[in-house]
This record gives sequence, C-alpha cells and structure tokens, in this order.
Amino acid sequence: MRVLICEDDAETAGFVERGLAELGHAVTRAAEGEDALHLGTVESFDVIVLDRMLPQIDGIEILRRWRSAGVKTPVLMLTALGGIVDRVGGLEAGADDYLVKPFAFAELAARLAALLRRPPISDTPTRLENGPISLDLLRREVRRQGREIHLQPREFALLEQLVRHAGKVVTRTMFLESVWGFHFDPQTNIVESHMSRLRSKLNEGFAVDPIETLRGIGYRMRIDA
Repeated sequence: MRVLICEDDAETAGFVERGLAELGHAVTRAAEGEDALHLGTVESFDVIVLDRMLPQIDGIEILRRWRSAGVKTPVLMLTALGGIVDRVGGLEAGADDYLVKPFAFAELAARLAALLRRPPISDTPTRLENGPISLDLLRREVRRQGREIHLQPREFALLEQLVRHAGKVVTRTMFLESVWGFHFDPQTNIVESHMSRLRSKLNEGFAVDPIETLRGIGYRMRIDA
C-alpha cells in the first residue's frame, strides 16, 4: 500500500511512518500544504493521511482542491478539533474518515485498511439508469429526463446508492458505510443534510420526488420514477 502522510508535526509523522513501514507499506511524507497538494494531485497513492492544520494551505482547502481536480484517493483526516462542526466540515470537504488527536496507531491502521476495502472500479458498471434518471459513473454526470443536474461528490454517491438499490430501502447505516466509509455512527445529521441538498437539486423543475423517506429506517428510490 502506498500512503501519503501530510503532517507538519515531525514526531507524529515519524511515528505513523515507522508504524506503517513495519506493516510493509511504502510511505511518502509532506510537511507543508503546498507540497501535500502537489503530491496528492500528481502522484498515485492508495490512501492519504491528511492533517487539518498544515502551514501554507490548510487541510480542508487541500481536500477541496483535490476533489475538484478529480482526485478520488481515500483520505483520512487527522484533527485536534473534535467538535461536531469541525468533523462535519472535514467530511463535507471530501474526507472519507477522520481521527481525533491523540490517537492510537492500531486504530489508524485499522481505519486505513477499512478505507481500502472497496470493490475495484472495473467490477462496477459505468452507467446506471432508473426510469428518466441516469448516472454516468465515469464522467460523474447525472441527468433527469435529459436535463443535466450538477451534484457534489457526496450527493452523487447518495444518488448512486439509491439507484443501485431502486425499489429497496437504503438505511442510514448503509449510507454511512458506502458513501463515507464509516463503520460507526459519527452522531451528526450528515446523511440527512446531504440528502436534503440532493433532493433539492434532483427535483428542481419536476413535480414528483422519486426518493421516499421511511422515517426511522432510511430512504428508497421509486422504481422508474
């Protein structure tokens, strides 16, 4: 596994690097924001460990620029800020998981392994359709009755899960695992807030909402809606 560690604290970075190297992983380090942004954009890594507080460019801005540039590498954000607002900010910027400092190396290693347990892109179709709604998974484009709908990455991922399971219930836990890679409940309304934005964009100009809410359970995409 190739890992990029973006951390300006030399002691923390060295601790993580040594632990990952002992597990047989190849590690590259960046101590400043500009270096982290460049390496994460131009080089290929299996996973990235990103500190939120970096000199020059902070971790949130780096993450936003990576996602805007189409970098899909899983990112675990390290932060000394453990409040809900801080966690949500990192997740909404495109982080796949977060870990609050100080942390145990065993937990960090387990979280990185969990981020890599994803099916390869070649095993998935490149296009999904449900009635008038179509998703191009390579171009990350969504259309409803031919009209293009611009979605943020997390919104697209939510819709993808709904279309893949059209007619079936997708629970909140399923969304947390498939869209955010969480195997725990972050105790935020992150699913609900993203779903609200998705529905607002998907339904603009249309009379029918194809997404059903099953209170206390989850959501379901109507078949051929």
